[in-house]
Amino acid sequence: MARIISVEDLSNPELEVYTKLTEAQLRNRLEPEKGIFIAESPKVIKTAIEAGYKPLSVLTEQRHINGDAAEVIAMSKDIPVYTAPRECLEKLTGFVLTRGVLCAFRRPLSSSLESVLNGASRVAVLENIVDSTNLGAIFRSAAALGIDAVLLTPSCADPYLRRSVRVSMGTVFQVKWSRFDEDADWINLLHSFGFKTAAMALSDNSVSIDNASLMSEAKLAIVLGTEGDGLAKSTIAKCDYTVKIPMQNGVDSLNVAAASAVAFWQLRSR
Repeated sequence: MARIISVEDLSNPELEVYTKLTEAQLRNRLEPEKGIFIAESPKVIKTAIEAGYKPLSVLTEQRHINGDAAEVIAMSKDIPVYTAPRECLEKLTGFVLTRGVLCAFRRPLSSSLESVLNGASRVAVLENIVDSTNLGAIFRSAAALGIDAVLLTPSCADPYLRRSVRVSMGTVFQVKWSRFDEDADWINLLHSFGFKTAAMALSDNSVSIDNASLMSEAKLAIVLGTEGDGLAKSTIAKCDYTVKIPMQNGVDSLNVAAASAVAFWQLRSR
């Protein structure tokens, strides 16, 4: 049975995860086993719990205890549920809560590259994508369109950032993902696992996204680049394919999140 605790100020140190700690402090890189992330809205929180993530506490408006938060509270069992009127929570957190519910979760240890790629036939590789909104949207497309795993280069944004989690609608908890080690030759690593690599980029050597050979590859890694400059030239040079989405009306490219959805659908396993 969850413990309902009314709050009126910041005196309880357990509330610091919601009110004071930065995303970097929550991540706790020095001691990963103590890392925490925050999920918001009942649907996203429920998805995390169903995926096996461990909830630590809930913060919710009083009016949601027997409403929108009721199912989450029932699933969370013996954890503390901190509650206050909406106006009080806005002062405590500095923002309006989405659907009135936040939940702090224990951050899991990172998955190994081997465990993520085992049995996969279609993976997305994100190079230096730093915008958490784009990252969350790409995860959502990956979940919806049959991508088996998402792989991140070291400088990519954190999928457990609150905005990434929210934009993904909780799919960051459903899609396998891993991060390459610093200085890893990740294209050769993918080749060693039997993947052909497809760089999404415009060049004189680009093939169309509906190229028959590309679509028929048994194992394919779809490589997407940073929001401003796209993929590094060295990355494009090492990939097996350079791939473009045909455009009309003088448009040269799509936002990386939109491009990912087109690529995932067209290049999905058949």
